[in-house]
Amino acid sequence: MRTTRPDWLKVRLPGGPRYAALKATLRDLDLHTVCEEARCPNIGACWGAGTATFMVLGDACTRGCRFCAVRTARRPAAPDPDEPAHVARAVAALGLDHVVLTCVDRDDLPDGGAAHLAETVRALRALDPTLSVECLTSDYRGDPAAVRTVVDARPQVFAHNLETVERLQGAVRDPRCGYAQSLSVLEQARAHATHPMRTKSSLMVGLGETLPEVYAAMRDLRGVGVSLLTLGQYLQPSHRQLPVAAWVSPAHFDTYAALARALGFEGVAAGPLVRSSYQAGALLEAAEGRRT
Repeated sequence: MRTTRPDWLKVRLPGGPRYAALKATLRDLDLHTVCEEARCPNIGACWGAGTATFMVLGDACTRGCRFCAVRTARRPAAPDPDEPAHVARAVAALGLDHVVLTCVDRDDLPDGGAAHLAETVRALRALDPTLSVECLTSDYRGDPAAVRTVVDARPQVFAHNLETVERLQGAVRDPRCGYAQSLSVLEQARAHATHPMRTKSSLMVGLGETLPEVYAAMRDLRGVGVSLLTLGQYLQPSHRQLPVAAWVSPAHFDTYAALARALGFEGVAAGPLVRSSYQAGALLEAAEGRRT
């Protein structure tokens, strides 16, 4: 296929005063964002609007998914005990209303880093009890105790990405990941929550999947109670990752969105540049508005 991106995938280079201020705040507190580490195409738009997705537990992942640009390491550095407080300070400085916390996989830690993520949620809660918090987690190798640890911190959204259709899991994700394992994690999170909490997931397209396969994945996510869904175009971060199999048009994304809503998802964001945490606060607000 042609490697030139179509016009609908072209974005402006990041810049502007709010972008510069957010970047300076993150560097001053030695914080990482998935926006930078995963080379997200929306970094200019999101940072320019004063929003970011904080990535805790360091910037090195113990897994090597073939779509991801985050660097890997067998034994990354130990988690920074001051990181939860630093994230809270950054959120206070930026005046955010909805915070997304994500993390690298940390298979080197007994709980996969669940306690550290939960402590970051609690630090944000101490800062502002009204703050809306979303956790985009790893699968913790399916460990129910780790899932419960994060849920007990009471985030408004527990997110975990299925990433791709069942047939492509082995080619796209690290062997320690799995389709059934990811669905199980989302099901466990929803079942354990004793507070109002939605579960969320994301799918990439353009990896060689078919529409019936995408529909089956969406149906499986609804089957475990997921109510928020994002779908976006896979973009090859560098030559080391999987090549793009197809450029999916905006019209096709409209079809995916219509199918998702027909399945009962309360919040759906679908488009070429959509990512799992893109406009996360607005997506949650839209879902809450539908229910009220």
